[in-house]
Amino acid sequence: MPIYHVRHVTMYRYARPVGFGPHQVLFRPRDSFDQRLFSAELDVDPAPASVRWLLDVFGNCVAQVEIPGVARELRFESRIRLEHTPQAEPHLSIADSALTYPFAYSPEEMVDLAATIRPHYPDPEVEHFAARFVKPGKPTPTGVLLMTLCYAIHESFSYGRRNEHGTQPPRMTLALRRGTCRDFALLMMEAVRCLGFAARFVTGYVYMPERDGSEIRGGGATHAWCQVYLPGAGWVEFDPTNGIVGNHELIRVAVTRDPTQAVPLSGTFGGRAEDFESMSVQVQVTTEAGGRRDHEAGDRDANGELCRPGRV
Repeated sequence: MPIYHVRHVTMYRYARPVGFGPHQVLFRPRDSFDQRLFSAELDVDPAPASVRWLLDVFGNCVAQVEIPGVARELRFESRIRLEHTPQAEPHLSIADSALTYPFAYSPEEMVDLAATIRPHYPDPEVEHFAARFVKPGKPTPTGVLLMTLCYAIHESFSYGRRNEHGTQPPRMTLALRRGTCRDFALLMMEAVRCLGFAARFVTGYVYMPERDGSEIRGGGATHAWCQVYLPGAGWVEFDPTNGIVGNHELIRVAVTRDPTQAVPLSGTFGGRAEDFESMSVQVQVTTEAGGRRDHEAGDRDANGELCRPGRV
């Protein structure tokens, strides 16, 4: 089982000294059966007045940071060491009742899954896209349906960084046939929700080992994918950006109902809009057992400027 090291640095620069409001940091991975966190360190410069840890409504580890005084630069550095158990192309132990689509979640599950089943961006175009993966009038193997949809996004859409902030609506991703990892994750979530599946958003990191001529997209910054809940199998990872089913090379940090709830770093500064000069993000994911490969991001991360600061 590989042991990963993740170093995540975000630097903000300003034209003159500015003050800072509270910042929220979502860098600490979730402990689970498939990843065990050994250590997690967070350094902030200027030194914070306080760092308070809490669990959010989804059970993610969040640090709330108070930064005193004024400065022209603000720097966050997270260093993580964890053991990861890869599950490439997992055997989906789906309950017999859910082996074919359509199926129904149990009443007990529905109580907790309802908010993740409801489409958050209702759109007939997304419904039409999702319906293409279902055989009319015939039962469809559940695993085949989901894997085919995941691979279709990977193969039919173009990955590309962009300057706009946030995640674009699924309808726009369909129209452009292009997007970031966050856009593709949201498109798959909304598509399967249209079919009645429970789905949620995942933010984290992707490890990019040397491969013969292949390309893993979404590295060099935070990465995003989705999970779909399947009775008997639980929450299963689907990365439509890279066509990955299972957690192979995916380091999970946080899960949320919607991408807007999964911003890795957010906060405000006190000053004028023109005081903000630049932001740079650098993420390095390496393993202890050789095969080291570092990834660096420039002024924007792979998710469309997730860490752009606010202003008060």
